[in-house]
Amino acid sequence: MLGGLAGSIAGFASVATYPALLAVGLAPVAANVTNTVALVFNGIGSAWGSRPELAGQGRFLARMAPLAAIGGGAGATLLLTTPADAFEKVVPVLLGVASLAIVVPRGTAHPARRRRAVVVAEMAAIFAIALYGGYFGAAAGVLFLALLLNAGSDSLAHANAAKNVLLGLANTVAAVLFAVLAPVHWGAMLALGLGGLIGSRLGPIVVRHTPATPLRILIGVAGLVLAVKLGVDAYR
Repeated sequence: MLGGLAGSIAGFASVATYPALLAVGLAPVAANVTNTVALVFNGIGSAWGSRPELAGQGRFLARMAPLAAIGGGAGATLLLTTPADAFEKVVPVLLGVASLAIVVPRGTAHPARRRRAVVVAEMAAIFAIALYGGYFGAAAGVLFLALLLNAGSDSLAHANAAKNVLLGLANTVAAVLFAVLAPVHWGAMLALGLGGLIGSRLGPIVVRHTPATPLRILIGVAGLVLAVKLGVDAYR
């Protein structure tokens, strides 16, 4: 439940859920793939809770959904075919930059007036973040949230709602591949998924009723703390 709540508010689900799976004895790869399959329930709960903020975002999400889905599938494929620590040294840097961007978001022009190059860059970034989400996913939601805030979302709640949908799509495609090809621990997945469904349903309500600036700062600070911890683990 804590993972679902943290994931639907800020994209920190795996920060709670992945260590929990390791703590009950799952091997790292099994914990990773089990976590990704369970996060499908987070996507369902957070999208369900974000319905008011998703109104009016249909065209944007329809355009970006294929990129998120393909990226999630590509990330899952990479996990199954490459060393599991391939991203560990770059993740702290990405997370630190994203956390700073959340604290001080930069508004952009209305999407209809943005230059084509900016739109293409945004699409490439969504694909890349979805790929990382399918590969490992720790704080992938933070990267999505930073991107959407700086791409001109109407509010933190609107950016969070779009993040929940895109990340949910990436996780779902990766989960389908893992369910067929990887060592998913189905008992742990069920417990994690049910708790995540409850917690993620509540997260958008918290975002909707919490002042945006303090919540942005809290997410940003938490992201920086996590970036430092991941950096110490990766470079020591």
